[in-house]
Amino acid sequence: MKKIFHKIKSTFSRLGPGFITGAADDDPSGIAAYSIAGAQFGYKLLWLTPLLLPMMIAIQDLCGRIGLCSGMGLAGAIKKYYSKKLLYFAISLLIIANVINIGADLGFIAACLEMILGLPFYYWLIFVTLGTIFLEIFISYKKYSQILKWLSITLLVYPVTALITKQNWTEVARFTFLPYLEFNLPFLLAMVGFIGTTISPYLFFWQAGEEVEEEINDGQIKDFNYRPKIYRRQISHLQKDTIVGMVFSSVIAAFIVLTTASTLHQMGITDIETPQQVALALRPLAGDFAFLLFTVGIIGIGLQAVPILAGGVAYSISETFGFKEGLSKKFSQARIFYLVIAIATVVGALLNIVGINPVRALFYTAVLNGVVSVPLIVVIIKLSGDERVVGKFKAGKKEKTLAWLTFIFILIALLLTLFSVFKH
Repeated sequence: MKKIFHKIKSTFSRLGPGFITGAADDDPSGIAAYSIAGAQFGYKLLWLTPLLLPMMIAIQDLCGRIGLCSGMGLAGAIKKYYSKKLLYFAISLLIIANVINIGADLGFIAACLEMILGLPFYYWLIFVTLGTIFLEIFISYKKYSQILKWLSITLLVYPVTALITKQNWTEVARFTFLPYLEFNLPFLLAMVGFIGTTISPYLFFWQAGEEVEEEINDGQIKDFNYRPKIYRRQISHLQKDTIVGMVFSSVIAAFIVLTTASTLHQMGITDIETPQQVALALRPLAGDFAFLLFTVGIIGIGLQAVPILAGGVAYSISETFGFKEGLSKKFSQARIFYLVIAIATVVGALLNIVGINPVRALFYTAVLNGVVSVPLIVVIIKLSGDERVVGKFKAGKKEKTLAWLTFIFILIALLLTLFSVFKH
């Protein structure tokens, strides 16, 4: 048993930015989107998880490759080799989307802590906001990346929750492998929310930046914008790490849909606005254990996702305007970078005080993610095939084909939804 535990720990320690990025994709706002999909439409949107999986892997692999091979984050590479206007447009929308997401996530964490531990909502909101800022600024990157990795494990509560609730496995198989589509506004909105929370631009920026952070931490390069010497084994490790992270993310998303489809949808509870409503609804339907598991998962992954969202804003702004950046640096070495993290987190927290509707905010965030990802994917494909950026490790035909299919799929989904909105 000791040997097995040691082997698992050793394997887990080798996982890096790809795994952390995949886990962060299932943040509380993602849990909300998947829960709404399951509660409103049962198993009908499950087919999106296997369809989006290879697309997620391809896009995140290309982003990781850009960071790994160039020694620059995504914003830095776009600024140096492509359009600055596109970069300004992309990071403007990215900042808006990320800050809204941070606000929603902090609100969800605070509400869940209030549910299980008591004390007022605003006490927990302040506590979590200040706590995440403190961790990012004052904990070393090496320790901090380990904390983020272990927080990812909290997502395993969702497969457990799904398996202790009764499932119709025939229907699960049917809707997992046979695409289902309804041309009405509620279905298309749920689909766009599902896609927008699964393939998110903040993950593009985060993974590229973290690959560079790993190189700095390992002593391969001194700082951002130093070109590292890359070997084939590093590309292979990047690909394996990304595959593990994205598979993990997709499996968790599917189990969240299963949980809410088999409980809330079956009981006709379709008007879900927040993950904590899902947890409370699960209590009478699936028992205290399922309720507690679901709630702990929201808290754990939320604590991982908020700093990643804020970090994504900081990386993009720092690279765009030439500020010193990186979680591997002390506060005194990258003041603007860390101040951006703090400001983005605080502004996100304040959104809970002004009373913004979280569901509406999350929908607009998902749409923004879709809008931003469309041009970004084109640029990512170009960057990953440019020898000036990635040297001899250019993206292969398979990765490029999948990336172009992702671009087409998201564009079609957005156009269908916009058409439905105007028609409605």
